[in-house]
Amino acid sequence: MSHVFVSIRDLHFSRADNKIFNGVSMDIHAGRITAIMGPSGTGKTTLLKLIGGQIKPDSGEVIVDGQNVHKLKRAELYRLRKRMGMLFQSGALLTDINVFDNIAYPIREHTDLSEDLIKNLVLIKLHAVGLRGAAYLMPAELSGGMARRVALARAMALDPEMIMYDEPFTGQDPISLGVLVKLIRATSDALNLTSILVSHDVGETMSIADDVKIISQGKVIADGSRDEINQSDSAWVRQFIDGQADGPVPFHYPADTLDNELLGANS
Repeated sequence: MSHVFVSIRDLHFSRADNKIFNGVSMDIHAGRITAIMGPSGTGKTTLLKLIGGQIKPDSGEVIVDGQNVHKLKRAELYRLRKRMGMLFQSGALLTDINVFDNIAYPIREHTDLSEDLIKNLVLIKLHAVGLRGAAYLMPAELSGGMARRVALARAMALDPEMIMYDEPFTGQDPISLGVLVKLIRATSDALNLTSILVSHDVGETMSIADDVKIISQGKVIADGSRDEINQSDSAWVRQFIDGQADGPVPFHYPADTLDNELLGANS
């Protein structure tokens, strides 16, 4: 097993009275695809924001390659972020500039490379996702799958050591979905990336993940290799992996009984 690149210890985080994380701990190993899965609303995207230092926990630690993210000064945090790529769920392309300039933007912002070299780098990144021919299209001219692939090329623009994927498969047609799954696996292998894949799409995610963490109700309820998770007999795991309607994760959001609410409203 490779060394631990991200270490999360006893993480607590709340929004108002809603406890998102209640003592979450996990290790994410370098050079592997780690899937963080769980029902909607369990804080998967929030966890990515905590790893990237966009928000701070109530308590606990997030250590990225030996650095405590939330104790870094701003300049130190920005340097660390240059080593991270992010594929947002929406793609988040800049709509007023073309595909080429979307990918060139972070290179221009964070390096002093010449425009000739930037052009070569951008075309290489676009070629890797199969879209070199779309370099001068505007984002509005792209299909949903193409936009997600451009976003992946941009996430790779600065040759990061780690890429975080926030629900990359949402809203994709079957062909685009297959392309994205293949690209994420191939990119991770070719560049020896540490990849964190947040998703609730079980089939696609389990087909490429090396390690899987399942979170629910503020806790890590399962943590292991893909094979270990697939073979788990935990009721929590089976409900999520098999898409069971009934199980430990309740259908109803916590509330008073219906009788009490109705009687109270009529009294």
